[in-house]
Amino acid sequence: MKRRIGSQIMASILVNAIYAMINYPIILLNTLLAPLAILAVVTFASHGTLLPVAVTGALIMNMVSSGTSMQQDLSHLKNDMRLQDMIVSSPTTSTIYIVGMAISEIVYSIPTIAFLIVLHFIFVKTTILGGFIIFLALATTFTFSVSLGFFLSTFTSDIIQSWGFSGIISPLLTTIPPVYYPITYIPYPYRYLSYLSPTTYASEIVQSQIGVFHLGFQNFVISWVVLISITVVLGYLAVRRSRWREV
Repeated sequence: MKRRIGSQIMASILVNAIYAMINYPIILLNTLLAPLAILAVVTFASHGTLLPVAVTGALIMNMVSSGTSMQQDLSHLKNDMRLQDMIVSSPTTSTIYIVGMAISEIVYSIPTIAFLIVLHFIFVKTTILGGFIIFLALATTFTFSVSLGFFLSTFTSDIIQSWGFSGIISPLLTTIPPVYYPITYIPYPYRYLSYLSPTTYASEIVQSQIGVFHLGFQNFVISWVVLISITVVLGYLAVRRSRWREV
């Protein structure tokens, strides 16, 4: 049983990550440039004062992009290659399918993640405990992004439609919310709107660990509760409410 699950996950990695990395390496450059472009703009505009925040923001953006990009990959595999039809008729469950594709997205993003981690060690100062908390926040962000990407992919009928979803999701989760800058930069009537995005809570947790944003213990706990709750709800929708065996 374990061997079969392992082979199914490895198949997802080979099809969705290794194949693209070997045959279309230019896409890796595109994955790297997306977070670095905003990082550079924010750093230059702030004269370097927001560099640590921008680095952590780039990591958050990469986690969101890696997770939600699974929507496009799954849409391509489902609608263009008809791969999901074969998977649906096999013993593979939607949970194994999600896990395999999620790991493949991480594998695909390894060059970008490695580069951003190097920048993090150079420019961002935090404790060992703070680094562990940042890792947990990034992992949780990736988890809810994967669930969201899978849920949306089961409702798309064409890869072009999935591009439309991505064009909406990316600004709402990574550009408009205070991911690359502290939430204190947003004036008050509009600050509350930023809390509609789950990445705001992840950003507050991360920024509190690098010393650029003070987050009291109560707000720290609330941020974690909200972030985990959103992740659980999206995970439930992805596994139980997505159109998995009706496609």
